[in-house]
Amino acid sequence: MIAQAAEDIETRLVLEGIFARYGYDLRDYEPTSMKRRVQSALARSGARHSGELLHRLLREPEFFVLVLNDLMVQVTEMFRDPPMYLAFRRSVVSLLRTYPELRIWHAGCASGEEVYATAIILSEEGLYDRTQIYATDLTDAALTRAREGVYSERQAQTFSQNYRAAGGTHSFDDYCSSGYGRMIMRDSLRKNMVFFQHSLASDHALGEMHVVFCRNVLIYFNARLRERALCVLSDGLVQGGFLCVGQSEVVPTGTPGFREFERSAHIYRRGQA
Repeated sequence: MIAQAAEDIETRLVLEGIFARYGYDLRDYEPTSMKRRVQSALARSGARHSGELLHRLLREPEFFVLVLNDLMVQVTEMFRDPPMYLAFRRSVVSLLRTYPELRIWHAGCASGEEVYATAIILSEEGLYDRTQIYATDLTDAALTRAREGVYSERQAQTFSQNYRAAGGTHSFDDYCSSGYGRMIMRDSLRKNMVFFQHSLASDHALGEMHVVFCRNVLIYFNARLRERALCVLSDGLVQGGFLCVGQSEVVPTGTPGFREFERSAHIYRRGQA
């Protein structure tokens, strides 16, 4: 019990130090998960105790970057949760056709696989040329990977299976080139993408979005931060815009601004009765 309380205090001190020194606000992330990640980062860092970890974090920016990457969860894949993408293709895309231009935000894009998945769907539906995709994440490392669009060739079979299950109408190989154990997404998919840093814990919304994808992000927040994040996401959407969340996530009933649109796919709509 005493050891657990001490770990809780140590975790809070590390997170407060990161916020005070670098401005990254992780203090309202889900506490049990964050404590586990801090302890894991401590073990990998070679620091003897949390005090040494914090000392190095505050004084060595390069060390901080390494630890931050350990603290953030970066798990995703192309067309992750295919039924959501299938529902998006069948139920949302037809309504998006009514707009002369489209703005889409991937909040918490991680290494970018789902950003490219969205671009593929919109390309096949004839909408990508009039779409701008904004992909944001907290860390530079994630954004660099997403921007480059280079993934392990070992993932190709999974990506291809997900693509077909999500209603893909071509071959997944049409959208990437492979060699030397890597696959690289086509430049034609990157042309309408912008990648930059953004924090749902501290930054304002990106405005006038028609769709926001924030998938498997909210589950890592505590109740207060989830509420703030949902307000930011709502503020970023046009009336009638869509919010897509992860398979294990729900927007609580009564959350201002949202109603269920496709319950099984976890797609919500803003401002529509």
